Amino acid sequence: MLSKVLYLGELRTAATHLRSGTIIETDAPIDNEGRGERFSPSDLVATSLASCMLTVMGIAARTHDINITGTECDVEKIMVADPRRIGEIKIGMRFSADHSYTDKEKQILEHAAMSCPVIHSLHPDIKKTISFLWP
Repeated sequence: MLSKVLYLGELRTAATHLRSGTIIETDAPIDNEGRGERFSPSDLVATSLASCMLTVMGIAARTHDINITGTECDVEKIMVADPRRIGEIKIGMRFSADHSYTDKEKQILEHAAMSCPVIHSLHPDIKKTISFLWP
């Protein structure tokens, strides 16, 4: 993966995914001198954890013929000071009531989610609170 990140001024950046041309803009959060009108860089870290978990679960679901379409994650990022950093990421993963899951399918999906590359790339001091909310 190659990207280019451009500082736009006023604490904003634009990151371009070079292969696709997709652009993600970031903004500093209000509590750190920004306008809070876009994802902040640390918001993207927390959000990428949920996205990665869903992606890896999607791979496992496809392999085991399990439907996870409609699964949603609520993501909360909690910052701490000294130094300013992410202290905790909370993810509530809600599975669609349109589907039912066996205990084995739940185990497969939960294991896949907890095996995603992002969760293993985050510093061990970041608390990860993950809830799987089954219908």
